[in-house]
Amino acid sequence: QVQLVESGGGLVQAGGSLRLSCAASGRTFGRYLMGWFRQIPGKEREFVAAIRWGDGNPYYADSVKGRFTISSNNARNTVDLQMNSLNPEDTAVYYCAAAKSSWAVPARGPYDYWGQGTQVTVSS
Repeated sequence: QVQLVESGGGLVQAGGSLRLSCAASGRTFGRYLMGWFRQIPGKEREFVAAIRWGDGNPYYADSVKGRFTISSNNARNTVDLQMNSLNPEDTAVYYCAAAKSSWAVPARGPYDYWGQGTQVTVSS
């Protein structure tokens, strides 16, 4: 049973930073694709960033490029999202996700496992 647990959300002023962490457990993740998504109530879930265990190549949505950095720690089985220069439009619930398939696409998946989410609120 794969479990993904997010942490690090909170309230921050515009221009500030937060670091989200996703702790993955339940199996070895080999070449899994790990993603971060976000969702605002009433809107569709939006891709933020992704990274594949093992090769470390990151993928980003255009809206966060240059501000967010995704990284993985294979020894600790965690995937972090460093978020800088936050603005109110970044306010959302942020979810960690894992895709088993080697052909999963960063922005579209399919993703097989999801965390419960962590709230990020950026005040103006």
